[in-house]
Amino acid sequence: MGSEVFSRGRLGGKNAIITGAAGGIGLETCILFAREGARVLMSDISRPALDRAVAKVHELVPHAEKVDTIICDVAKESDVAAMVAHVDAWGGVDVMYNNAGIMHADDADAIETPEKIWDLTHNINVKGVWYGSKHAVLSMRKFGKRSGSIINTASVVALVGSATPQLAYTASKGAVLAMTRELAIVHAREGFRFNALCPAPLNTPLLQDWLGDDAAKRHRREIHFPTGRFGEAIECAQAVLFLASDESSFVNGTDFVVDGGMSKAYVTPEGPPTIPPPNLAR
Repeated sequence: MGSEVFSRGRLGGKNAIITGAAGGIGLETCILFAREGARVLMSDISRPALDRAVAKVHELVPHAEKVDTIICDVAKESDVAAMVAHVDAWGGVDVMYNNAGIMHADDADAIETPEKIWDLTHNINVKGVWYGSKHAVLSMRKFGKRSGSIINTASVVALVGSATPQLAYTASKGAVLAMTRELAIVHAREGFRFNALCPAPLNTPLLQDWLGDDAAKRHRREIHFPTGRFGEAIECAQAVLFLASDESSFVNGTDFVVDGGMSKAYVTPEGPPTIPPPNLAR
């Protein structure tokens, strides 16, 4: 029953890998991909977090065609190669979502950011995307794919400046945008599309715990949203689903911005915030 039902989904018959799958956008994307018929390989660096995440996927999508997990440090090419090889038995990669990333608490401005934090951030956020893209292409070629979709998580801070700097993170996400554009053009005639997702700050436990009860710190960020609220992980996951599907077959090389209009705002509206959609995992 399961495979027959899900073969009609928007990702029916596709093999997808999602890094940073244990929470946030990654987990919401895994749930949507499984619902839409993809065979999903969930990857993360934390086994306990990944176990909780895959349990949630099975709870919400009990008839998912296939959901596997693998531990992967995306800063290590050997880990990434093994992760991609895991889906050889499924017929190779069709969709690669390079979502894993880091935003370190010690990341600051040009003066205060430690070199080790710069290197750590770029090894994960830039090298990790490079390795994921490289091995996805190799898999697609190996299995004779005529089409494929690679989505890389960048950020809206790669498009606009911020007076609350996290320089290593910002620079790394700018690199993701440039790399994604070039890969999109290089591989276009092979049918392999590359797009960069640019989320605004999201209503995740990580951000909200960091903001805490500091009303001024929270207001300084919320004021820039025309919607009057942070984004939700599910709103970004829906964008990833579109980019992964054949519905976006002529969408290539884009900075796909999901920010509620924040990067286009000059003076924001007054009034109560809009009502956010519920996330699936929480």
